[in-house]
Amino acid sequence: MPYELYYWDGLQGRGEFIRLALEDAGADYIDIAREDGPERGIDAMMKVLKSKSERHLPFAPPFLKDGDMIISHVANILFYLGPKLNLAPSDENQRIFANGLQLTITDFVAEVHDTHHPIATTQYYEDQKEAAKLRSKDFIEHRMPKFLDYFERVLHRNPDGKAHTIGKSLSYVDISLFQIFEGLRYAFPRATANLAKDYPALQALHDTVGNRPNIKAYLRSERRLDFNTSGIFRHYPELDQSA
Repeated sequence: MPYELYYWDGLQGRGEFIRLALEDAGADYIDIAREDGPERGIDAMMKVLKSKSERHLPFAPPFLKDGDMIISHVANILFYLGPKLNLAPSDENQRIFANGLQLTITDFVAEVHDTHHPIATTQYYEDQKEAAKLRSKDFIEHRMPKFLDYFERVLHRNPDGKAHTIGKSLSYVDISLFQIFEGLRYAFPRATANLAKDYPALQALHDTVGNRPNIKAYLRSERRLDFNTSGIFRHYPELDQSA
């Protein structure tokens, strides 16, 4: 049976980290909210979220169904999928380390989101623009380099070589870091102008992932939605301040 991915239609968002892993592995999956028909579309996703009988009720999308099993949260989903898609180390200690890296990416993504919604998700960006400017300035000057410096160090300290974050083979963490680079460059093109020079190992990893056949085909397909101002990574020129 194909995997069933549940996430909002019309944006990449957090669901994209899971899509990229599934696409790289050539896995059979259904993007439920993006399809029409019985048990498809946003209504099908909301039916699960509002269920009064589901024991493993997810809090919010994205979540994944594998048969009768429901797995929620990006890092948890990738921890589950990694071994099945051959995108996780076989060693238990390394798998736990990979999960820790993905959880750090989760923290990073939350901080990216807060650059344009620093006060409340229930308010429009325009209602908190001045606070967003302050938050983005701090993110660009302090938080973004703190996270990127860490992942650059992780790559350099991999005893099997800095081509990957863990071991000798590609993992879901590497794919997620590709998406981080893509998103940051869309949201903050001025502030990330020197990203390749400042983070050569991360840039090399980005290029390696982007040139994988299945990823390259996905990026050129209609399944890969463009970044937009409804997602996690949003480009507002007034927030894109030089570091």
